[in-house]
Amino acid sequence: MINYEPFLSRSAEKMKESAIRKMGGVAAQGRDIISFAPGYPAPELFAWQEFADITRTLLSGSDGAVLQYGPTRGYRPLLETITGLMAARGAVTSIDRLLVTTGSQQGLDLVARVLADPGDAILVELPTYTGAITAFRNTQAYMIGVRQDADGISLDDLDEVWKRQQQVGRRVRFLYVVPNFQNPTGLLISLAKRHALLEWADRRNVLIVEDDPYRDLYFSDAASESDVRPMRSDDASGRIIYLSSFSKTLAPGYRVAWIDAPAPLAAKFELAKQAADLCTGGLDQRVIHQACRRGVLDRQLPILRAHYQHKRDVMVEALRTSLGEILHWPAPRGGFFLWATLPGGLDADAMIGRAVANGVIYVAGEAFFVDDSGRDRVRLSFSAATPERITEGVARFATTVREELDAPRERPRPSVTA
Repeated sequence: MINYEPFLSRSAEKMKESAIRKMGGVAAQGRDIISFAPGYPAPELFAWQEFADITRTLLSGSDGAVLQYGPTRGYRPLLETITGLMAARGAVTSIDRLLVTTGSQQGLDLVARVLADPGDAILVELPTYTGAITAFRNTQAYMIGVRQDADGISLDDLDEVWKRQQQVGRRVRFLYVVPNFQNPTGLLISLAKRHALLEWADRRNVLIVEDDPYRDLYFSDAASESDVRPMRSDDASGRIIYLSSFSKTLAPGYRVAWIDAPAPLAAKFELAKQAADLCTGGLDQRVIHQACRRGVLDRQLPILRAHYQHKRDVMVEALRTSLGEILHWPAPRGGFFLWATLPGGLDADAMIGRAVANGVIYVAGEAFFVDDSGRDRVRLSFSAATPERITEGVARFATTVREELDAPRERPRPSVTA
């Protein structure tokens, strides 16, 4: 049997399995396991009939280009639709700034490969999205965490982190943030802080990668359209590389997202994409374009907001009832996730075996940190499960937490002094 380890690149040696994908595998084992792990949209809300009608028309054979290769930048009518979506978000853009990507994950990969070299520094929130960690790790750059306040990333810590990187001679290539209902914390960066981040980026000559997949999923009792205004909309100096997606609003299976960036950078992202996949699927892009043109997206958004707000309420009420005196979390104002701190110094990763035995899974918080912290945190996704399953799943989770608190645990070994 060949040992393939010596053949691996340094980048491949550092690759790690996604904690979210790993938990998805557990849920697929056929047992009655309620999954709060993946941030999947609710499948019952997909516009099934509209997609069937659109696809039937597209696959009539009247247009051979539907199943043909297409431009790397993307299907032109869809790019034009995206310019309209960006304008509605307050960001004027143009075709030469845009690139359709095969999901936002590809966008993160392209950004990292174009902008970062081994040994460079990439600044990320503590905690941050695991997919970004994966994409950035592949460049062999250093990911440096910046702590968060209640309204998002700490500006004071951000500048201190930047200064330390300068002192050790490390280039800071960009800051990665998820301003709207961050994955995993659900936090919303305040508008004042967004403006301050733009000012900081100008002063320190740093690019900002703004990842914005949850922007349209704000809850009526906690946030509004004005609260989710992208930083890109107020970027007067070209500091922002903006990523967004149709995955959370239409369907993730189409894998259609986009990058908006200054034209010189967009051209480089296009070259990197040519090496990756030549082009995003032409049929998928046309389905998404038609869904936008026919008003499906506009009709879906209020339905999605009400649906996910209700599921959040169900999860919050269930947690208050069963664990409210010992579990703590910031109230989600939108998005898919609730971010909780476990009591008594419990280790979320070590508790997963007990959770699976009780029929529930989650993502342990450590997966979202680049500094090996977060062991007492859990991310609970309320987006995919039904309200009834959320209630039952929280009951199973509460049983797990209380059993773990009651279980004997090893005491820390005393330090040995000479």
